[in-house]
Amino acid sequence: MTPPIRRTRTIIVLGAATALTLAGCGMSSSSSSSPTATQPATGSGSGTSGGGATKKVTLQLQWVAQGQFAGYYVAAKKGYYAKEGLDVTIKPAGTDTVPIDVLAAGDADYAISWVPKVLGSIEGGTKVTDVAQIFERSGTTQISFKDKGITTPGDLKGKKVGSWGYGNQWELFAGMQKAGINTDSQISLVQQAFDMNGFLNGDIDAAQAMTYNEYAQVLETINPKTGKLYQPSDLNVINWNTVGTAMLQDAIWANADKLASDKDYQDTTEKFIKASIEGWIYTRDHPQEAADIVAAAGSTLPAGHQLWMVNEVNKLIWPSTGGIGTVQKSSWDQTVDIALHTKDNTGKTIITKDPPSDAYSNVYVEKALAELKSEGADVMGTSFKPITVTLKEGGK
Repeated sequence: MTPPIRRTRTIIVLGAATALTLAGCGMSSSSSSSPTATQPATGSGSGTSGGGATKKVTLQLQWVAQGQFAGYYVAAKKGYYAKEGLDVTIKPAGTDTVPIDVLAAGDADYAISWVPKVLGSIEGGTKVTDVAQIFERSGTTQISFKDKGITTPGDLKGKKVGSWGYGNQWELFAGMQKAGINTDSQISLVQQAFDMNGFLNGDIDAAQAMTYNEYAQVLETINPKTGKLYQPSDLNVINWNTVGTAMLQDAIWANADKLASDKDYQDTTEKFIKASIEGWIYTRDHPQEAADIVAAAGSTLPAGHQLWMVNEVNKLIWPSTGGIGTVQKSSWDQTVDIALHTKDNTGKTIITKDPPSDAYSNVYVEKALAELKSEGADVMGTSFKPITVTLKEGGK
């Protein structure tokens, strides 16, 4: 059963947005989580690859159990963590969870979060490192109905532009500013709820939508003019990957101080990345089973929506440029440049100086990939082909 969608009145933002500690994008159709969805999921099996003691590890997610995190649930269910001697507890997030703070406080060994969300924390003194960049592409888009005539960022001038805020707005603002729009005065910024009601009701001309979630929510809704579901042909989509203002999203973050001094943590990091990547490889090759595993782990999303999410997330990972999890310097530099120079509606940038050299590292993922390749794993996904998912009303 899907969590209830909260009917939220759309508000035109005229002043600075209030900073809230929302877990981030890629949310379910409600920003409320169910008790079932927030229960930890523990890896199956207790064996180890070397016959040693099993090491307990906690992973903090960015949001509730859903296809966005399928690879980790698959790695637990299929015994990939156990094979590496790890007993992994997966902790879903709530509305007040900041994954990187949980990691920094020592309440998790690893955390999933978007790079731009973490860069500000790093500048503020949080010692964490991106050790595996799982999503190579951005899943954030700005969508509009065809009759609005919005096909490029420049067309957003003078329009009611929806944004979730809370760290999800940077690609949008970078795209508008790149197109020459004064985002202080030439748009009407609308505080968008974590659903598509404002967009469907006409209160927003162009709304933020993740390819794997909110975009599908629209396509799972009946068009009152036709009596049938909305179709992709009814929409225009601005893709930030194409525009050139995409930023790096879901990554595995580790404790930087422990990486620098704790050999056991270094070894565990490599093993955790290896097993997680195995989970994502399996998710790529078995999307339906992966969706079923996430559902069994406590996701409240309906089956059709869940499968759509897994399929779309696979597109953000595969094919991989340098091996799944590798941080591409060009993408990192683009993310940092946007974080340094793009201002949101509060007039602030994410960071004011370049992040430290240990903000990301390919050392551990490269070791993990080398082991996987020696075992015959396909870490590139060059021949990856997404499946076709037919959506139904309500995501059933």
